[in-house]
Amino acid sequence: MFENLSSSLDDIFRRLRGRGKLSPGNIKDALGEVRKALLAADVNYRVAKDFVKRVEQVAVGQEVLRSLTPGQQVVRVVHDELVKLMGASAQDLRLDGSSPAVVMLVGLQGSGKTTACGKVALLLKKRGRHPHLVAADFYRPAAVDQLLQLGESIAVPVYRASEGTDPVEICRQGVHAARKAGDDAVILDTAGRLNIDDAMMRELERIKKALAPQEILLVADAMTGQIAAEVARDFAERLDFSGVILTKLDGDARGGAALSIREVSGKPIKFISVGEKLDAFEVFHPERMASRILGMGDVVSLVERVQEAVDQEEAAKLEKSLRTKRLSLDDFLGQLQQVKKMGPLDQLLGMLPGVNPRMLDMQLDDKALCHVEAMIRSMTRQERVRPDIINGSRRRRIALGSGRSVQEVNRLLRQFDLMRKMLSRHRPGSPAAARSAAAQVKHIGTKRPRLF
Repeated sequence: MFENLSSSLDDIFRRLRGRGKLSPGNIKDALGEVRKALLAADVNYRVAKDFVKRVEQVAVGQEVLRSLTPGQQVVRVVHDELVKLMGASAQDLRLDGSSPAVVMLVGLQGSGKTTACGKVALLLKKRGRHPHLVAADFYRPAAVDQLLQLGESIAVPVYRASEGTDPVEICRQGVHAARKAGDDAVILDTAGRLNIDDAMMRELERIKKALAPQEILLVADAMTGQIAAEVARDFAERLDFSGVILTKLDGDARGGAALSIREVSGKPIKFISVGEKLDAFEVFHPERMASRILGMGDVVSLVERVQEAVDQEEAAKLEKSLRTKRLSLDDFLGQLQQVKKMGPLDQLLGMLPGVNPRMLDMQLDDKALCHVEAMIRSMTRQERVRPDIINGSRRRRIALGSGRSVQEVNRLLRQFDLMRKMLSRHRPGSPAAARSAAAQVKHIGTKRPRLF
């Protein structure tokens, strides 16, 4: 996400930082290029114009021009203004009040609204709440069935009424069913249309009046850019919703919607969807997103992903294996599975400060992790513990069983043996051991791998 915009801004600011001194003219020229980059990212024209104007007012001040690093100061100003543009601080759900709390999701067809209902339900479940889904969308074919499948996959109950029931009554019955079941949160999947029309808005207004939901979240498709911002503005005028869920952000290399929605609609982005899986769902942090856009990384989010994905018991077992010098392919497989839980490799690398996979000419391939897993799973228990017994015939069997080539099996075994030797030379946990391991692992998932 934001790949095109990040690359353009990186080029602009690299040239700016290369100058020892800056004049108002230098800054104005650079910000003219920033405005073009924002427009190319499908940011609303007025938003881009006002943003550049605010940056220029601060950047041409004496504090910036007379600093030792004026180029870096300009980048800092741009960062701070990006944070303000996207909402200054994260805003989470507010579910205080009567129980069950009601969260109403609205939006156009195709925005990912039904899937977003499942993601919100899973998020609430992780937080210790007991959510209940309500299928109130009978306009889109299979919407009810899709919600039922999502609910089953995360063990969350779904209320459905007979077709033809008034949507307001469906929502009332759903809240009653949740209260009867002892659930403390209700998520309403309301009907959308291909375009905003008066009939849809009147229906949503009726549901809002009857249920008085604590939260009304607009689900907007990030890939539609300025259109998403315009949809948010129109919904805000009629429905006065409380926040936005921005979906498909992982597939949007431009990012115009994320930078335009709050300014155009006056409503904050509360959550972003960064993948198809139900757990690929994050609270939107403007400061972290601004850092990602400017190539400063997002270490906090990376640490949070690690904490969610890493099994503490498995980590303890691995530490013991390293200390006893008995690292096996089973240990390696366990670590590989935890890396996969953290998300796509390009997303993880994008959270590291100064790392741009495209600029480094790294062709990331998440399938490489699956190939390694397939080869290890094709080995016997004895072979995983003692890879040195894997002779030619065993390698051919492993290759055949995993659907890979003998050469790939050989490469895996060679690199694993090299990793084990490096770890055995250094005390586990020492800087030297860390450097050795990092040297082997840094090319995971590339098409020119050193490890696989």
